[in-house]
Amino acid sequence: MRVSGMLENPGRGDHMVYADPMARAVVRPAVVELLQRFPRGQEFATTVSFGGDDFTLRAHVRVKRTTPGLAKVSLACWVVNKDTARYLGGNPPREDENFLPPEGTAVPDASLTARVMGCLATRLNPGAVSRPDGDGHLAIDVPTSGQGAPDVFA
Repeated sequence: MRVSGMLENPGRGDHMVYADPMARAVVRPAVVELLQRFPRGQEFATTVSFGGDDFTLRAHVRVKRTTPGLAKVSLACWVVNKDTARYLGGNPPREDENFLPPEGTAVPDASLTARVMGCLATRLNPGAVSRPDGDGHLAIDVPTSGQGAPDVFA
């Protein structure tokens, strides 16, 4: 996917234009799949990617069913720059930049996380207010059954 021209410097806030497409294309489907595939009681997580030639936006998604009909969804996002300058400068992206500690060295981008979470909340629980969930994640509660549950859980 080529997105040049829209993104001058993804590490400095211009990546916000991709928050909604990222939430729609990869984060929401990951949340839905985790909630549909795994039972109550345990926390399940995955890392998803969205990007172009010069960058990759990454999101660490955690879900846990907290009570019948309700799940906590936590999210942390960051940017991995892959532009040509990194390669020509002798500093190509390392694999550990793709993962949060302890597996990697990525650091959540608070503003990107908040924006993607806002877009996600709009789709899964309009009106939900995100809250810190530790280690750079933000969390919202999502109804999984009954009134207010998104159609994908019906």
